[in-house]
Amino acid sequence: MLTKLSEALWNYHSLLLIILTPLLLLPLPLVIGTKEAECGFVMMLMAIYWVTEVIPLSMTAMLPAILFPLFGIMSSSNVAKEYFNNFHFLLVGVVCLATSIEKWGLHRRVALRLVTLVGVNPAWLLLGFMSGCAFLSMWVQNTSAVTMVMPIVDAVLQQILKANEEGHSGEDNPTLELDGTCTDSILYFIKAQNIIKSAAENVPTASCRRRQGRMLCKAMCIGIAYSSSIGGITTLPGTSANLIFSEYLNHVYPDCNSINFANWLLLCLPISVIMLLLTWFWLYWLFIGSDFKFLWQCRGEQSDRERAVKKVLEDEYKKLGAISSQEIFTGVVFVVMVLLWLTRSPGFVPGWGSLFPHKSNYITDATVALVLVNMFFSLNSEAMISWKEFQASMPWQVALLVGGGFALAKGAEESGLSLWVARLMTPLGDLPVLATVTIACLIVTTLTEVTSNAATITIFLPILSPLAEAIHVNPLYILIPATLCTSFSFLLPVSNPPNAVVYAYGHITIMDMVKAGLGVNTIGVLSLLLAMATWGIPLFSLDTYPEWAPTFNSTTP
Repeated sequence: MLTKLSEALWNYHSLLLIILTPLLLLPLPLVIGTKEAECGFVMMLMAIYWVTEVIPLSMTAMLPAILFPLFGIMSSSNVAKEYFNNFHFLLVGVVCLATSIEKWGLHRRVALRLVTLVGVNPAWLLLGFMSGCAFLSMWVQNTSAVTMVMPIVDAVLQQILKANEEGHSGEDNPTLELDGTCTDSILYFIKAQNIIKSAAENVPTASCRRRQGRMLCKAMCIGIAYSSSIGGITTLPGTSANLIFSEYLNHVYPDCNSINFANWLLLCLPISVIMLLLTWFWLYWLFIGSDFKFLWQCRGEQSDRERAVKKVLEDEYKKLGAISSQEIFTGVVFVVMVLLWLTRSPGFVPGWGSLFPHKSNYITDATVALVLVNMFFSLNSEAMISWKEFQASMPWQVALLVGGGFALAKGAEESGLSLWVARLMTPLGDLPVLATVTIACLIVTTLTEVTSNAATITIFLPILSPLAEAIHVNPLYILIPATLCTSFSFLLPVSNPPNAVVYAYGHITIMDMVKAGLGVNTIGVLSLLLAMATWGIPLFSLDTYPEWAPTFNSTTP
């Protein structure tokens, strides 16, 4: 009864917000009446709808296709062109690869092998699972990586708790089994109102009564969620925010060739490694203990708990059997794709893209991805993946959200709103560049805790880009940190789907995640600022204003 009442109240408030928001913003286009004001109305309406999610994100992204033609900002055909571009082809290729990896179980084999390499001591086990999840997140969606790893983690935790003679761990959610998909549970726990409602009832399970076992459960679960976000920033296909930024750059600054797979990896891999290690230390200190003598002590005889963990890992790996031909084929395609991405245009030497007679920038990472994933459908007598399997994995909401962001950015340019925002922000040029970057990072990190990463970066790119031009700073100096900060959503289960997935297992409370997330947010922002102030400068020539960026003149009428 209470659930139905809360749903009815939520629906009522949503309907009220949907109706009142445009009414409150109407003075912009009606009273002011300029193209800038009309585009500002669309941008503010979309921002509010995206943050509150009163209607689906993908439907909010369609508003430019409705409102821009009505306001005379862009024609309907020109708006439609923004909704499908190079980004979407790259997304298709990456999703095909991830679908094959998940279908044939290559992810499970990689994760188990990585964990067994580091050992079964609780601290090293935590690092092993975090490293495995971070590595998977570099190539598949963060949520997919967590759902791949968490069932294995849960099985290991059960063995640890059995070894402590505390009995079997309770099953707060019986659908979260080792070989299950967990889909229903994930969708349930992603909903904010259900998570907040269940917070008061979320107490440690009977199997985690003792402090040591309970704290280890918390550290492992939170570590998996955080490592997926940390690993996702490492590569351009790692998160939707990275891909949105890359395509936005190609769209707004077509002459910029600074961002490619290799350069992004050179910048972000050290950031990810630093964040992962410091997060590991932080979670170990926060939940397990402050004794770090294990770092330099030689491994002695294994305890009962460690032997139990080792056995379950070995048993899980044996269940996989011999590596199949499908796994080998998928692994080869994966390795070839990464190598081609890295060598297409490395920057410091000519890449293989320069071998073609036409312009090398005609070929993109999307071209490579599409060529290789076509093999999944054509080379074998039986297709590696079916079209239905691909459709089920394709994040159509993200595809439409990105298109809406590009349409919004183009509308801001056509209407002159971006130039107006740039003039408004010119006083920020008096601040040191790093101070401006820090302010942008803090604002984005705060907002991304309560809205989706893709929506956050879609809102901020058209704002921060003209800001960089106005203060005569390399746009990459502000846009790259803002993009990476959208992945620093560590505070709440509702901040991103990976957090919700691990919360669904019932081992952690919201306060556990808030305490841990505050430290990891700090680690992330500081690591990012360190990178931008050191190796990022020579990598992207951040200390000079590039030729590919327009020269802004604040006195221009």
